[in-house]
Formats: sequence, C-alpha cells, structure tokens
Amino acid sequence: MDFMFEDLVKILLALAAGGLIGLERELRDKSAGFRTLIFISIGAATFTILSSRLAADKDPTRIAANIVTGIGFLGAGTILHEGLRITGLTTAATIWLTAALGMAIGGGQYLLAGIALVVAIVVLWLFPIIEISVDKTHEEHTYEVLCPVDLAKIESIEVWLRGQGLRVRSGHHAKEGDYMRCSWVVTGAPKKHEKFLQFLFSDKDIKEFRY
Repeated sequence: MDFMFEDLVKILLALAAGGLIGLERELRDKSAGFRTLIFISIGAATFTILSSRLAADKDPTRIAANIVTGIGFLGAGTILHEGLRITGLTTAATIWLTAALGMAIGGGQYLLAGIALVVAIVVLWLFPIIEISVDKTHEEHTYEVLCPVDLAKIESIEVWLRGQGLRVRSGHHAKEGDYMRCSWVVTGAPKKHEKFLQFLFSDKDIKEFRY
C-alpha cells in the first residue's frame, strides 16, 4: 500500500478543518479544544482513507461506520450534569461534526466538507451574538414570596405579571402557619422584571421575597 500525494493533501485539509473549529472551542475554554479537534479530524480522515484501501473488494464502509460509533462515546464524555443544567452538548456536537468533516475529506468529498465547515464556523462564531441579543430580551427568574394567606393575593400577583407581558411558566404555593410561600418561574424582558421587583417592594402585604 503506497502513500500518495492526495493522502497528504487530505491530512493537511483535515488538520485545517479541525484547527478552525478547535480554535473557537479553545478561545471559549471548552473541554475539547484546539489539539483535540485536530486529532479527531485527522483520525477520522485517516480511518476513512484506510477503509477504502484495506477493504479491497469488500465493503469499504465498515471502518467508517465504526468511526461514528466511537465518536459518539467520545462526545458523551464531554456532557456533564450541573444541578438541573446539562452542559457540554455543543462541544459533543462539535466533536461529532469534526469527525464528519474528517470523514468527508478522507473520502475525497471536498466540496461537501468545505460547505459543512463554512456553516459550522458561521454557527460557532456568529450565532452566539444572536443568542446574547435574544437573552437580553428574554430572561428567566424564579421569584419566591411570603405573604398572608389570601388566595386573592396570588391571583392579583399573577394578573399583574401577565398584564405586564411577563410569562408565568409555573407556580407553586404552600401554606406556612398564617402565611403562604408562593413561587413562580417567570420569563420576559429585563425591564419588566425590574418593574415586578418594584411592585413587590411597594406591596405592604408581602413580608419577604427572594429571586
């Protein structure tokens, strides 16, 4: 089995693809960074090249198919549970995509790999800006209020929230002696959250609240 010039080109292209994606992950201090994604891309490209060489007259996709399975296990290792939050999903998906780019390059599908790489870079570099702008207009807070037992008070607070354009995702109410401890998960614009805080401060029936 001879080494061909095209093999070198494929390895270098895989290095460049993995490096471009890895650079963004490295700058954001993610668990799978610059060198990791380069290795994944080059490894996937090399396995794909070998699959076509070693298979001879047999099915050349057997090795390539196992790349997908192996990368799935590698990506799963980056997903972490932090309380009620799950982190690492984007990094896991990036690992999966980088392996796909390496496979495409190793299989000689340069146009497909190039288009996918451009789309991935746009998503990784530009879409966070959109996410930040959306987050600024759509914040979520959990409010906990202690007030005297009065069902009308609960209704009045919820009516006020909806009247201000805030969305009440869920609510929980519990009786504690002569008082009620009520909580709501509320989403909406930051300025509307500020107005709700002012409302809570000005309501004399509310003994305490936290958010």
